[in-house]
Amino acid sequence: MSAKWTAADVGDQTGRVAIITGANTGIGFGAAAVLAAKGAHTVLAVRNLDKGNDAVARIKAASPNATVTLQQLDLTSLENIRKAADNLRTDFPRVDLLINNAGVMYTDKASTNDGYELQFGTNHLGHFALTGLLLDNMLGVDGSRVVTVSSVGHRIRAKIHFDDLNLDHNYNRVVAYGQSKLANLLFTYELARRLSAKGAPTIATAAHPGASDTELLRNMPGGIRQISQFFWSNFIAQNADMGAEPTLRAAADPGVQNGQYFGPGGFGEQKGHPKVVASSAQSHDEAIQRRLWTVSEELTGVTFPL
Repeated sequence: MSAKWTAADVGDQTGRVAIITGANTGIGFGAAAVLAAKGAHTVLAVRNLDKGNDAVARIKAASPNATVTLQQLDLTSLENIRKAADNLRTDFPRVDLLINNAGVMYTDKASTNDGYELQFGTNHLGHFALTGLLLDNMLGVDGSRVVTVSSVGHRIRAKIHFDDLNLDHNYNRVVAYGQSKLANLLFTYELARRLSAKGAPTIATAAHPGASDTELLRNMPGGIRQISQFFWSNFIAQNADMGAEPTLRAAADPGVQNGQYFGPGGFGEQKGHPKVVASSAQSHDEAIQRRLWTVSEELTGVTFPL
């Protein structure tokens, strides 16, 4: 693998189907635009269809020959996830790439439609369910991949609170986000192991964007949000296109191996071109991985064909 991998290194994607959640903005949009430009039939799985249509128009304006379609998806509703997955399974018997990108960050205490803490429910449980429901359409596809977007936040005050997953007793927005992003990695590593045990051609990988100028800070309290966004956008973060590069490498670099994790190669993994990075010791704890998998099956009602 080259030391300075960029989006220009994404090879021809003609004939591939790529489904990307939350692809109307930020790094999801950046990844979708590149994959579509390279020939993939790119599906933007988004909650707001108006914003999704605008994203399709922007991609088509830059790449007139791109094939881009929309699928309405609300990751806060297991009923909606099932409907979306039914549509996707019917429309795309072959799925080459699922990028679990959508997410919320630092929200006030809130719940999904099914009663789960919003960050854990959206960032982890929603994607767990969607992946399980689509995996049958991937398992027979050579080179297929599930890419899940995590965060350096998986190291910050992060653990899986099995005795209080909804953090009802002591909610903290940073703790809740850390739990959800740690869950993304635990899920990826457990899925990778199960795919390997099955001998499937599908692999599971993960990525994080480092410090990227996206809309993730929109859920912080007003005054704090404005100050944080100013410093984040002007002095800390790289642009969203660079932030999308770890996701793109995890998705499209032919040298990627099952269970690898990609992030920016610069200082503190905040900026720079993507490389293989390490995750916390906790994320590699197989007992926690297996326990979270079992709990996630129980909470979503989704079992994987593995």
